[in-house]
Formats: sequence, structure tokens, C-alpha cells
Amino acid sequence: MPRLARSVWYDLARDMNWTLSYVDEAEAFPDTMCAKFGMSAESWWSWDEPYKISYREYVHNQTVKEASVYAVNSVVTRSATYEQLDPGWKSAALIHFSAAPFTEYMAGFGDLRMARFGRAAAWRNQAVYGFLDEIRHTQIHLYFSYQLLGKEPRVDWANKEQHTNNWGAIANRSEIEDMAVASDAVTIGVQLPFSLETGFTNLHFMSLAADALSVGDIDFASLVSSVQTDEARHAQQGGATIAVLTANGRKDVAQRLVEISFWRGWRLFSLLTGVSTDYYSPLEHRARSFKEFMNEWIIKQFLDQIREVGLEKPWYWDDHFLPEVEWIHHAYHLGLWYLRPTLWWDPDAGMSAAERDWLEEKYPGWNKTFGKPWDVITQNVREGRLERTVSETLPILCNLCNLAILTPVGHLAGHLASPDPLTVDYNGRKYSFCSAPCKWIFEQDPDRYAGHLTLSDRFAAGQIQPATLEGVLAYMGISPEESGKDATGYAWADLKQAMPATPLRRA
Repeated sequence: MPRLARSVWYDLARDMNWTLSYVDEAEAFPDTMCAKFGMSAESWWSWDEPYKISYREYVHNQTVKEASVYAVNSVVTRSATYEQLDPGWKSAALIHFSAAPFTEYMAGFGDLRMARFGRAAAWRNQAVYGFLDEIRHTQIHLYFSYQLLGKEPRVDWANKEQHTNNWGAIANRSEIEDMAVASDAVTIGVQLPFSLETGFTNLHFMSLAADALSVGDIDFASLVSSVQTDEARHAQQGGATIAVLTANGRKDVAQRLVEISFWRGWRLFSLLTGVSTDYYSPLEHRARSFKEFMNEWIIKQFLDQIREVGLEKPWYWDDHFLPEVEWIHHAYHLGLWYLRPTLWWDPDAGMSAAERDWLEEKYPGWNKTFGKPWDVITQNVREGRLERTVSETLPILCNLCNLAILTPVGHLAGHLASPDPLTVDYNGRKYSFCSAPCKWIFEQDPDRYAGHLTLSDRFAAGQIQPATLEGVLAYMGISPEESGKDATGYAWADLKQAMPATPLRRA
């Protein structure tokens, strides 16, 4: 066979489908592991991925990539490159290193479920490569972060973050476990490869790689670029799965699954990627704004892909998603900085005069909304009233995405406020949501999400003791040495002298 052209044997090797005779279909593919949606087993045999690859080719390609990326890491870690990086960029790298390994590892579980319960042999074969990819991504992130430990001790959060009760870890676990672990193979096949990997993972890696190269963080750029090349291959499982659903009259299933997973992905990546791109990247090295990356990779390209697979744009696209591209990550950034003691990285305010001019240019009206609270914060910093620049309590968190409830009132040029949240009464408990799409997702399957307590719910229920910020930090696993401070020591406020460390306030 090694002497034969791949075109001679590939289709035969990948399409080993057969009708079960010695075991019942429901036993081999139970609904809990692979929902049928009223479709026969044979209807899935048309599943076809556009990127064909054999195991021999896969191993060769991955070997070349591994040799390249580890060679760069070996050289860079022996240099002083990291020490010379901008402090805000270091924080962006810390966020990525802490979120990526667990997410990649959980995605591997999703690929394993598809590798066993995917309804077509070709799908199961492709999912095996996806699992190998995700294990590689987990290992390479942990290895690179381990190499940085001597220079940045807080990078150990790459290994421990998702084992803590930090609010960021809870939000990340909530999404990726819902999508990759607690779902059947067909649901995973739509949500994980299509909505998350085709959409937001590509956006995240491409934007960070561009900024990393500009900043001079060659090691990080090499890492995320190497990972992204894998994502582009196994993400094709999503389009192939949607194609079979729509061809068999289940477009409604595919549409609903995309709408759920796209919104959940948007919520998390608007925080991770949006804040890193528009605030933590040094001004002189910002390739593009987060909105510009979104316009290219999501609003244009991903929407085109949605239409190519026969689906419609999500129902919330025009009235909820597009307006949020203008403001939501600015709100998250303000909240992160205000709650900096709860973070394991130092958030970069990014509020120098030049940076504010850039934000106003990229987001017209920014000064009328977010500029006003930053005016007050800047004045308090300049006058030494740092206790007024730290939150005294936890924000109300959404019972679906576990992020803060923040919504602008009126037009984007209006004022930012926190109105009464959207709520649902279910089984004697009131659930609060940050947006109509989060509320809608909860209502699609309330038993799936009911009972979960956000960090603010746990605080209100008395589960966090003592009921102080110190108690909250201990509950979240944040030590005083790790607790976040302003990345630049408030240099953006044009101070004449260094400021003391940010004090902790009672919650």
C-alpha cells in the first residue's frame, strides 16, 4: 500500500461503514452519546470532510511543526526576550496560558466522543486526528508555560487555574464542559468544531499571533501559530456534520446548536481576545482593533460560512451581537481592572492620552461612554485615593455565562449602566441573565443549567467565609503575592511618583 497513490486506497480505507447485525443500533449508539434526531444510521454515511489526510501524512506534518516550534522555544527561553516585553503584553500571555491548556484538554474529550460515537466511519477517523491535535495543544501550552516559570511564577496558573474557584475558571469550565463533555457526539460535532474552532479559536489565535510578532514575542507567536494550523484542519468536522443534518431535513437542529454555541463562545472570547487586543497590546504594536478583527474573521468570514452550510445568521445577530462588538469588551476591561485583586495577572489600564485617542478613533463615542468613568478613576489615582479604584463587592453574574451583567442604556453614544437583569423563575429560584441570548439558551433546556451557583451566588449564600475580599481571594485560590495590580504602576495617569500597592477592601 505505501507504493500506491493515496487516491487509489483512501476512500476505501475511510468509508468502512456497515449495517449492524449482531447488536442493536440503540445499544451501539445510545441517544445520550449520539442523538438520532430522527435520522437513520445510513443517512450519516454521506459525511464528508474537505481536508483529506492519512495517518502517515498526519505524523509527518506534525513532526515538522513540532521540530520548528520547539526549536524557537529552545532559543528564546535562553535569551532575555521575555524580560524585555511590555508588561501589558505579559498579562495577555498569562491570560492565554491559563485558559488554553484546560480548554484544549476538554476539547480532546469532545473529539474522543466523536471518535467513538460519530455516525460515519470517515467522521470517526477525522475525530481521532482531532483528539491527537488537542492533546498536542495541551502539552505544548503546558511545556511553554513551564519554561517561563523561572521568569514569571504566576504562569503556574496554566496548570492550576481550572482547578480553582476563581470566577474566570468557573466561566471557562461552564462553557467548554457544556460544549465538549456534557453533550452527545452530533451536538459536539456542530458546536465545538464549527462555532468555537472555526469561529472564535481562529480569531483568537490570529489576532494574538499578529500582535505577538509585532511586540517581539516570537516564542508566543510561534506557539499560537502552530496550534492554529491544527485547528484549521479538525474544525472541518463542523461543516460536514451540519451538511448531513440539513440534507436530512434537520436544519432546525443545526441552526439551534450553532446559535447556542456561537453566543457562548462570543461571551468568553470577547473578554479573552477583546481585552488583550485593545488594551494589553502596546499601542505602537496593535495590528488592528478587536472590532476590525471581528469584522474580518466573524462578521464577514464566519457569517459567510454559516450561509455556505445552509444556515441563517443567528436570530440575535443584528440586535444583540453586532451592537456588542462596539462595547462589551470595553465594559469587561473596566470591570477586570476594577476587580484586579481577584486576578492572577496585572491588568493594563491602557489609559494614556495616546491610547485614549486610539480608542476614540477605533470606537467613535468611546469618550462619551467609557471615558467618563476612567476620568474619575484617573483623578482618584492622581490624588492617591486608590481605595476608590477597587470594587468593594462582587458584581452580579449571569447564571448562564457566569460573567458580569452589564448593559448599555439607549444608543451606543449613551451612558453605560447596569439595569435590572433579565430573569427567569424556575423551580422556586430566580435566575438572572446578562442578555436576551443567555436567557434564551437557559430556556432551551433549563434542567441542564438549573442549580448552578455563580461566584456571587455563593457569596450571597454564605459559602465564602469570611465575607470579605480577603475571604473571596482565599476561596478563589489567589494569594497576596499573585493578586493583580496595575500592570504599569499607574504610569498612564502621569504620576510624579510611584504609587503604593493596591489595598484590599472589604467585600
